[in-house]
Amino acid sequence: MLSLLVAASTLLSVGDGLPSVSPRAVGMSAERLAKIDHVVERGIAAGGYPGAAVVVGRKGAAVVEKGFGRLVWGGDTRVSPDRTIYDLASLTKVVATTTAIMILYDEGKIRLDDPVVRYLPGFTGGSKDGVTIRHLLTHRSGLPAGRDVWRLAHTPEEARAVVIGTELMPGCRPGQCFEYSDLGADLLGFIAEAASGERLDQYVARRVYAPLGMADTHFRPDWSLRDRIAPTEVMSPRGYPIRGEVHDENGFALGGIAGHAGLFSTASDLSIFAQMMLNRGTYNGVRIVSDSTVRIFTARAAGTRALGWDTCGGHGSCGKYLGESAFGHTGFTGTSLWIDPDREMFVVLLTNRVYAAKARRPSKVITDVRADLADAAAIAVMDYGDVLDMPRQFRADKAVGWNQPTYRESRHTSRSSKAARSRSARSRASKSRTASSRSSKRTASKSAASRSRTASSRRSSAKASSSKSTVKKSTAKKSTSKASAKKSSARKSSSAKKRR
Repeated sequence: MLSLLVAASTLLSVGDGLPSVSPRAVGMSAERLAKIDHVVERGIAAGGYPGAAVVVGRKGAAVVEKGFGRLVWGGDTRVSPDRTIYDLASLTKVVATTTAIMILYDEGKIRLDDPVVRYLPGFTGGSKDGVTIRHLLTHRSGLPAGRDVWRLAHTPEEARAVVIGTELMPGCRPGQCFEYSDLGADLLGFIAEAASGERLDQYVARRVYAPLGMADTHFRPDWSLRDRIAPTEVMSPRGYPIRGEVHDENGFALGGIAGHAGLFSTASDLSIFAQMMLNRGTYNGVRIVSDSTVRIFTARAAGTRALGWDTCGGHGSCGKYLGESAFGHTGFTGTSLWIDPDREMFVVLLTNRVYAAKARRPSKVITDVRADLADAAAIAVMDYGDVLDMPRQFRADKAVGWNQPTYRESRHTSRSSKAARSRSARSRASKSRTASSRSSKRTASKSAASRSRTASSRRSSAKASSSKSTVKKSTAKKSTSKASAKKSSARKSSSAKKRR
């Protein structure tokens, strides 16, 4: 109580969100909180998102409420926590749909173990009759994660019929299998409409956002707000850039008002909602839901899942330091909200990381930044238990996997590298064979020339030898002729002597 009085004495005006106080006024370190700037800016520099809005609150006031970067890469409009409107994606599940179910539960209009078919008669057949509201809230209904509703339907009515007609997954009876399902959240939205008699967007606007003063929180925001809305897609299956329309294609097929997606808001508005949840259902004298219902819906019910909400398991987007009672949710567009009742603290992060991300793996960037943001806030608390040690490096400093090739890119690069090496090897082999062929030809030519010279030499030797032989034979014949002449002369002389 004393801390709240101190906080009130140091209030500063911050838009339409929570009052702002110095960190010291609520037992936090300004120096440690400064790490939040470092972490968020690292994400922008790495190409994970063009801008971000952050609010950290404690004990009823905001200690960090800041915008970083711009709405688009290289744009002129800077992000403002109380003016920039973001597509909340799956934060819709808790800030709209689950909250509507909590109010209806409070009023006795629904019960957690009521079968879905009681409110949606078309949701029937086989095991579907056994699916309850509790199963939908804990993602244990047996429904698949999703369907390409936008490919199957041409109107919101047709899309609704596709969702209600979805069959359970084979082998997954209600309560047996965990499967995070957008379709389950859509059914919860339909149930809220059936039980309240109002369209979901109208019901939560009347019962939640207007009483809390959340003036910038809407489904299907008015066109006049377009310049304040962070875009989410350069080109989409709709054939045009997305800005001010729900990013999720199934949410768009359902008319922009769906239980799983479609809500837009600012970080400052969400800080009011988070403080209401920390206050067990009340804010600024206005009670939205009973404290007992808040406790029921935010306590673990199955695994790490609470009713509609997720809880912090000491890892993932909530970091490693938030308490066991911490609860929250994330959104595909790059949003997150974590609330830690033990530390009386919450952390809001809004980005449009799906808009033309420059990082190779923007999902890895936002996952690490979310966790670092939660850790930096928890580490900055100086009056709760043992003060946590400041880490030497945050995940954002290591940036593991942020801009490394994806598995598919690595395989492509590996295949390209192997192909290049193979081409190089074939080229070397071809050159080697060519050189070898040339060498062989030169060797064969030299060998042929050598054999030719040898043959010529042999022929010359043979001719010379033959000539010598002829000369010898001629000489021998001459000698023989002379010898014959001498013998003939000797016989003649002997015969003459005898006659005398």
